[in-house]
Amino acid sequence: MSWGGYRSANTIAPMEWEKIVGANIRRLRKERGLSQETLAGEAGLAMRHLGRIERGEGNPTVAILGKLAEVLGVHPTDFYAAK
Repeated sequence: MSWGGYRSANTIAPMEWEKIVGANIRRLRKERGLSQETLAGEAGLAMRHLGRIERGEGNPTVAILGKLAEVLGVHPTDFYAAK
């Protein structure tokens, strides 16, 4: 089922969510001209941890997603856009 131009959550395999979230964080970071080092520093994360999240290898907590969203100026739900 399509919802607002996005794929339904029911059609996305569980392991894809980490990749989707990571890709969206990377995209938003680059759109804002931020380096990984800058975003990680402003969000209070280790750069290595941010790199893992962006590659879809990390499993960020809700608190970390909130910090990243705040620095990027978006709502955390923007990380879940599966286009």
